[in-house]
Amino acid sequence: MEVFVRIEHLNLKVRNRVILADLSWQIATGEQWLLNGPSGSGKTLLAKALATHSSKAGKSTLYVPQWFQFADKQGSSDFYFQQRFNSADAENTLSVWETILAYVSRNNKSIESAASLLETFQLSNRKHAPVIQLSSGEHKKLQLLKALVYRPQFLILDNPYTGLDVQTRTSLNEQLDLACASGMQLLIVSNDAVVPACINRFASIVDGQLVRSESPIAVQQISPSIHGLPLFLSAAPVMPAEELVSLKKVNIRYGDKSILKDLSWKIKSGEKWLIKGPNGSGKSTLISLLTGDNPQAYAQEMSLFGRRRGSGESIWDIKRHIGFISPELQWYFDPGATVFQAVASGLFDTTGLFRKLSQQQTNNVNELLNLFKLKAESDDLLVQLPLGKQRLALLARAIVKNPPLLILDEPCQGLDEAQTSMFNHLVGLLCTSTRSLIYVSHFEHTLPGFLTHELLLREGSAISNHPILEKEYT
Repeated sequence: MEVFVRIEHLNLKVRNRVILADLSWQIATGEQWLLNGPSGSGKTLLAKALATHSSKAGKSTLYVPQWFQFADKQGSSDFYFQQRFNSADAENTLSVWETILAYVSRNNKSIESAASLLETFQLSNRKHAPVIQLSSGEHKKLQLLKALVYRPQFLILDNPYTGLDVQTRTSLNEQLDLACASGMQLLIVSNDAVVPACINRFASIVDGQLVRSESPIAVQQISPSIHGLPLFLSAAPVMPAEELVSLKKVNIRYGDKSILKDLSWKIKSGEKWLIKGPNGSGKSTLISLLTGDNPQAYAQEMSLFGRRRGSGESIWDIKRHIGFISPELQWYFDPGATVFQAVASGLFDTTGLFRKLSQQQTNNVNELLNLFKLKAESDDLLVQLPLGKQRLALLARAIVKNPPLLILDEPCQGLDEAQTSMFNHLVGLLCTSTRSLIYVSHFEHTLPGFLTHELLLREGSAISNHPILEKEYT
């Protein structure tokens, strides 16, 4: 069988820790691979190394990372978290269609193919939206659309299903099947069980070595070991009001596009909400209203933690009651922050640590680092960690001040099955009878079993808003 690309005797270390040890891998023409393994096992490092070897061998190769990167019209990609809600900054970024046109022109690709994929990925209604205003799922769609338009000889997708709704995952797999049937070679890095039908080879990384198989390999998991909370998290949080959130006929627009339409919703003390909806349905915008990051909140009839929005409270008055995690927060986090500083910054709701901690605060941060098994990486830069461990550090940041409301937007993205189980177990311990929770996820198999209510959004409107039947998501 003809060799398409090979790696021989690859050794990789990260901060003196051996990740890949004398690893060799040969991919034959016509083989389509799925690579899985626990978070931090070296999957991304191996995928990047394989992309480099393939390119040096003269193959047209495209490596698509987990995160979508874009720049403004001046070429800068130095964005901050709240920037997507600033209309002036939105005007300084290309629209979805302008981004596609520039990409097609630069790479001499088919505009017809791009237009067709725009429909397939349900981005047509966002065609003229500034890229900075897209949700994380819509960013992922645009990233994958560009990869499919490029159609390289060898396409390497690193966690391509992250943030995608069910329909888009299905559409993506169909498009990948078509591309491989036309001669493209494919490698998917993912622990997801639903992959394209064209995948015919499977491998996993175990102790720095590649283990090959002709059927999916079960990822070795370590059972969660959290049996209790640190003492400072065991105390019931102080509830500022019985009704934490109240929205009445909220409408949010950007230009001629309605993002939220006549949305009314309430959250009471102790309720645990699941927010569902396809990519672009308004989930991220809704959360931005609750966290105080969206300036359009001032024009709406809404109350947070017992106070009417715009009645004199500051954004910090709102944020001190909330523990928050989202994909966007991870993208825009201070690249100079260490793991310790990232966790500690949750005490002050900043994206870096700019204050001196008290001894008690320092002790609390260290307790969480031990809880999440991050103590050894305490002084490492957050961005140097595997994505799964970055997410765990930011999850620790969300709970470090023992808030009455947790807002967890796709909290388990980048986590392996064991880390997801550990985290949901921890959230269950945290969610006492008084603490409230908002949990956003497209992956029902990762949902915790203690959710009490569901809000389903579609095209900015609430399609359903009701208590969850017992055991519906267990």
